[in-house]
Amino acid sequence: MRRISARSGLNSAAGHLMMVLLSIFCLFPVYWMLVSSFRPANTMFETSLWPTQPSLDNFTRAIDAIPIARMLLNTLVFSAISTVFQLLTGILAAFAFARWKFRFDTLVYTAIALTWLVPFQVVMIPNYLLIAHMGLLDSILALILPNVAAALAIMLLAQAMRGFPREVIEAARMDGASNWRILWEVLVPNLRGTIASLAILIFISTWNEYFWPLLLSRTAENSVIQIGIQMFMTAEGNQWGPLMAASTLASLPVLIIYVVLQRQVVQSFMKSGIR
Repeated sequence: MRRISARSGLNSAAGHLMMVLLSIFCLFPVYWMLVSSFRPANTMFETSLWPTQPSLDNFTRAIDAIPIARMLLNTLVFSAISTVFQLLTGILAAFAFARWKFRFDTLVYTAIALTWLVPFQVVMIPNYLLIAHMGLLDSILALILPNVAAALAIMLLAQAMRGFPREVIEAARMDGASNWRILWEVLVPNLRGTIASLAILIFISTWNEYFWPLLLSRTAENSVIQIGIQMFMTAEGNQWGPLMAASTLASLPVLIIYVVLQRQVVQSFMKSGIR
């Protein structure tokens, strides 16, 4: 028994050591970005783990070069509204697929699932032409419209709702609850972890969107932060200091949202593992 216990403890220690090493490997680029944002231009290529002369000059240059506050606000509005709409449409559609049987429901669900396999670049030009005909070029609304619904949200939420205990739903129905109340008072509160995880995935994916804003944007004031970061990379050379400073500022909102929703995400993964 002692040998088994010692072996189990050794395996656990090795597993924790491996996770620590992987965490360092994943976080080091983020740390290097943060450190580089405080390096003066003449020490940008130093290999020290902390700048010898920390400075805020890179942040000042980044703010002076582009309207970074406006771009961050545009990106936040774009990402937040897209996330809310994708969650809303995903919840409603998933509830319909998970709880109701209607004609051609399997065919419709399969068609939605297949759209997830189509790269956005395939439909980018038709979407652009539609937005241009609507006169919405160079606007936040043009960025949001193609992102109000997503097949991934529908599929993930439909699977979660199908795995929800049917007895609980039948009990609520026997108590006189309507489908609307069952959805918002029974299903959604019990799927908070799944919804929070999905919200983070959607928000990060939208926050990092580059090609669609690049296609629509005409002015820096109506663009997003990813386009602003790209402005520091020119044919004459890359401005690494302001680039790292702008990248650090662009990473902060995503980090804050993850910290706020971290508990729900962990609970979602734990429940998925138990199930």
